[in-house]
Amino acid sequence: MTEAGVRHKPQVAAGDNSCPLTYELLRFTLEPVTPETNRAHAVGDFLKARRAELAPADVGISDPGSRRKVEGLRREEVAQLASISVDYYTRLEQGRVQPSASVLETLARALRLGDDQQVYLYELAGKSSGRPRRRRPQQVRPAMQRLLNQLTETPAIVLGRHMNILAWNDIAAALYTDFAAIPLRHRNYVRLLFMHPAIRAMHLEWEHDARAAVAALRMGAARNNDDPDLAILVGELSLQDADFRTWWASHQVNSATYGTKHYRHAVVGDLVLDCDTWGSPDGSDQQLMVLTAASGMPSHDALRILASWTANDAADRGQRSSMESREGERGEVSDT
Repeated sequence: MTEAGVRHKPQVAAGDNSCPLTYELLRFTLEPVTPETNRAHAVGDFLKARRAELAPADVGISDPGSRRKVEGLRREEVAQLASISVDYYTRLEQGRVQPSASVLETLARALRLGDDQQVYLYELAGKSSGRPRRRRPQQVRPAMQRLLNQLTETPAIVLGRHMNILAWNDIAAALYTDFAAIPLRHRNYVRLLFMHPAIRAMHLEWEHDARAAVAALRMGAARNNDDPDLAILVGELSLQDADFRTWWASHQVNSATYGTKHYRHAVVGDLVLDCDTWGSPDGSDQQLMVLTAASGMPSHDALRILASWTANDAADRGQRSSMESREGERGEVSDT
């Protein structure tokens, strides 16, 4: 006699090979069949299906010429993208654990789920929110923007949560790169330090600076450790760079607000700059990073050259815009 709601292994006589069904094929267990276990298995099946649909290139994984035994992503790759352990993710796919709302949100980002897929995943898991909670994108504070605009001979950048680059002045773009040409989701200081070839190459003390940046990111993570954006950033960098993966796992932290940067610029040559950051007093997690050099030093002269270069470039852009506007007006007059 069996208990209600319990699956039992079938009784097979010793030496009886007539039944083609084996314990492994049936996958029967003595676990109660409950709505919770059904939900967990449904979530696991959906995760497996979505994982199989994604190619490594879809999530920024470089995998040239390697022979993969599985279709789509590997379990360990999804686990790293979501910043969870491989064992925990394996149990999720097997329906052996119930995911929390924060884990679902992180997995949705890691697996690049669309809005409908995210809602479906939450409903499968029986979560009441129905739709993942999303943080509003940060906007630079007006006071920070005004200060940034007034710094014409000093490179300055406004950093937000997880060291996202929110705003910059022209000379900062001339020093580093054209930030406006970088997709918004990739506009992160730590990501660029590791993944942008030109920015990485210009740091003459790259390992020192990269370690310090990872430690600062780890320090800030304590305030936002449930933020899926942070989990995605850490997961992607862990997959793409072995140094980041090692340094992040070391749990070194750093709250320093000043230091020295050694750069090699393609136009003005080597620079030694003091780097200072000031935090916003309103608790918005925004910081103003400013790079300066003492008056009379070669690096100060190099910054003045960059400032002059950016000013001339801005003037040229304004002149071209004005000429195009006048040509447009003349065209309208001739058409009337």
